[in-house]
Amino acid sequence: MVDSPGGESIDTTVREELGTGTFEKGEEGTSTLKLDLDDHPKSLPLARKWVAVLVICSAALCVACTSSIAAPAEAGESRDFGVSKEVSILGVSLFISGLGVGPLLLGPLSEFYGRNPVYWVSYSLFWIFSWPVAFAPNIGVFLVFRFATGFLGAAFLSVAGGSVSDLFSDEEVGNPMAVYTISPFIGPVVGPLISGFINQNLNWRWTYRIQLIWAFFELVALILFVPETYEPILVKRKAARIRKEAGKHIPSPLELDDKRVLHSIIVSCYKPFQLLAYERMALLLDLWNALVLGILYLAFQAFPIIFEKGHGFDVQATGMSFLGIGLGMILALGSQPYWNRFYARQHRKYEGKTPPEAHLLIGMPGGVLVSLGLYWIAFTTFNGVHWILPILGSIPFGTGILYVFTSTFTYLVTAYRPIAASAMAGNSAFRSAFAAGFPLFADQMYARLGTVGATALLAGLTTLMAPLPFIFYRYGAAIRSQSKFAVS
Repeated sequence: MVDSPGGESIDTTVREELGTGTFEKGEEGTSTLKLDLDDHPKSLPLARKWVAVLVICSAALCVACTSSIAAPAEAGESRDFGVSKEVSILGVSLFISGLGVGPLLLGPLSEFYGRNPVYWVSYSLFWIFSWPVAFAPNIGVFLVFRFATGFLGAAFLSVAGGSVSDLFSDEEVGNPMAVYTISPFIGPVVGPLISGFINQNLNWRWTYRIQLIWAFFELVALILFVPETYEPILVKRKAARIRKEAGKHIPSPLELDDKRVLHSIIVSCYKPFQLLAYERMALLLDLWNALVLGILYLAFQAFPIIFEKGHGFDVQATGMSFLGIGLGMILALGSQPYWNRFYARQHRKYEGKTPPEAHLLIGMPGGVLVSLGLYWIAFTTFNGVHWILPILGSIPFGTGILYVFTSTFTYLVTAYRPIAASAMAGNSAFRSAFAAGFPLFADQMYARLGTVGATALLAGLTTLMAPLPFIFYRYGAAIRSQSKFAVS
């Protein structure tokens, strides 16, 4: 017999079965199992981890593209279904609404059943429910299943980030997390680009048929190349194997936890809004994020006004006008090595105890670039100005978007670490509400104010929010010290 670290005597045969596994003292004298180092997801080969990350990112990209591919198809949908353009815009708005609601349910489920079951089930249903969208006989069916597919696709906004952090250590996670972060935001930009070519040359229904094909290959790749990464589930599986082969009752921490799925879902539904109600930092940062994402989705209605009506673009060329925003995001991603080195210096400066406010530093240029890009677009939309100038103005706008979200996401997770999932769920719900609502009034706003006035108004709103990272960098620690949710 050998002694475990918790003090129990464990059969040598069981210890051999566990390899280098260790035990911790559990409830009522039981011994709880920990995962072997060699079995840990972080111990996978680097190439294997990056394949999994890229598959997850491409699946998230597919979902994000699906949110915006409906925009260039709106004219065909309005014609075939006999509805107004405002009704066809709901195809975008309802999908985004589903993306906002989905994390409240799908996030807690991953804590009980693991990452992969949530991926497989949600993405399978996402693919299945995309069929009624592609072959909808009327607008009612089309809109109902657009919401359903958005809801199911939300797993890649609420769970996928956890998979990336499961695979990499804190020192290594910067680059893969940056690659994942860009996927949900560059996806809406790529959507009109793809859909513009389709709707220029084919029937609008091919927009969703091609998306169906893409989603099918993503589902196969998820099953084949993404391992389970959630450590409590892996420990639970190991405990079950030991019980079966060695006859010893070795409980896992997840089995000792008395949490229930329904209770966790209820908490997931009210905790984010409780945080927004009591935390002015979370509320204001979420409002900033919501405004920026709302403007991005409003651009799917504004760019056709600017480029089709103002410069005579066709649908295909209008889709390509979003390349400026996409290029800006890629430039932001390319700057990630600089920010990694910057935060490494911050880590050394604070001797490993970097305050959450340090993560707001990247948001400072982000807020400035968002406003600068919008002002640039606003004052170059005159018909006599060459069309390349507003597209060039959208480049700093795209860079700023990624900086703003990277800053805010990281800050919320570190400042509200004990309830990080709720902080991110509240952010997602707020963002999705604005992204769903903004496209609905774009036509009326641009008709009343003109392209210059409407875009300048949006730029002015972002200018009002741009000081937030500067303010919270200076006063965030003092505010956190008085909070009942944030870490002090």
